[in-house]
Amino acid sequence: MSLASASASASAAAAPPQPALPPTATPRRRWPLGLALGAVAALLGLLALGLRQDPTALPSALLGQPFPAFDLPRLGAADPAAQAAPAGPALRHTALAGRARVINVWASWCGTCREEHPALLALAAELRAQGRADQLLGLNHKDHDAAARQWLSRQGGDPYHASIVDADGRLGLELGVYGVPETFVTDAAGRIVHRHVGALTPQVIRERILPLLAAGVAGAGR
Repeated sequence: MSLASASASASAAAAPPQPALPPTATPRRRWPLGLALGAVAALLGLLALGLRQDPTALPSALLGQPFPAFDLPRLGAADPAAQAAPAGPALRHTALAGRARVINVWASWCGTCREEHPALLALAAELRAQGRADQLLGLNHKDHDAAARQWLSRQGGDPYHASIVDADGRLGLELGVYGVPETFVTDAAGRIVHRHVGALTPQVIRERILPLLAAGVAGAGR
């Protein structure tokens, strides 16, 4: 062995061991900037769409479909003194055909119904003056007959041409009603063309309800 080789071997033996390097961490996946910006833009677009839509004009699975079939009693005349009055003649879904109708879902236990009642009285007066009083109907939902009649009397009168008695709430269930008041508009063929959730206001009646009622009257003569 040469002197140089011996020296190299001695140096190698004297060198301290090198510490093991830690394993290289897997780099974290980063979302491309363009994809992240696109997701933010999509969320903002959905938010803007929701803000533009009127939450009271909710879609219904029954839009464009016939009003559910029913054969139910008619609420008796409003009388604060009467505790039990015989129900009026039965009302059937076939009575809706012939012209557009407003069917307003209400109850004596409904606080919001008090808010919309003046607007309904004004609508009834306008329709009555035009010979179209039968376009406004009520749907008394899960109520007691005497309580409903007394409530109408206390609120200043009955705006409805007739009120359908839905005592067990079955018709309301078929309509998808989950809160009172709600309002449906049917066309001259008895199909549901509009649904409004919450209290009717003079503006809603003027801008949405009356045009649909007028169109239904015109369409009935074609």
